Amino acid sequence: MDQRVLESKLVPVVVFKDISEVNPTIDGLKNGGIKVVEICFRTACAYEGLVKAIKEYPDLLIGAGTVINLKQCEQAIEAGAKFIVSPGLSIEVAKYCQSKNIQYIPGVVTPSEIMQALELGIDHLKFFPAGVFGGLKALKALSAAFPQVKFMPTGGVDNSNLKDFVNEKFIFAVGGSFFTKGDIASNCKLAVSIVKGEK
Repeated sequence: MDQRVLESKLVPVVVFKDISEVNPTIDGLKNGGIKVVEICFRTACAYEGLVKAIKEYPDLLIGAGTVINLKQCEQAIEAGAKFIVSPGLSIEVAKYCQSKNIQYIPGVVTPSEIMQALELGIDHLKFFPAGVFGGLKALKALSAAFPQVKFMPTGGVDNSNLKDFVNEKFIFAVGGSFFTKGDIASNCKLAVSIVKGEK
């Protein structure tokens, strides 16, 4: 796992509906102290947005999210994605990422999915949607069974409960779209200060 993810513990999930949103959104994230960005690969301009973001913000670690099949994965890596995130676990995507030496963070919620990920050599996993599937309580139980696994809860986490999550040793990062709702820079600054223990 890239050190920037482990140090910042924050992975904003960004959806671009239009290419014009790239600069104002990423400027806001960057001004708020964010170092890692996950761009959702589910909109018509996602590929173009990813290319533009990677080209214009070389100091940020930018990857693609909501990657659900091999074709999307190939396109995202071709666009320059430095990591791939999925809402679930795809064996095809996992193997392709391994062949390209690209970090893959698949989504899991059950012990069986975690075991399947471990069989593929993946121990940093997205827990999604965290709020629906038991949140921190579920993560504590899963962590007891799988002490070698680190999780990135996404969905149901925001600045109101971020502190509870980031303080746990089994959580390597927190993802979410809450960073981009409202004043992006302010949201990010608050999240960064929570991670640092200042709030």
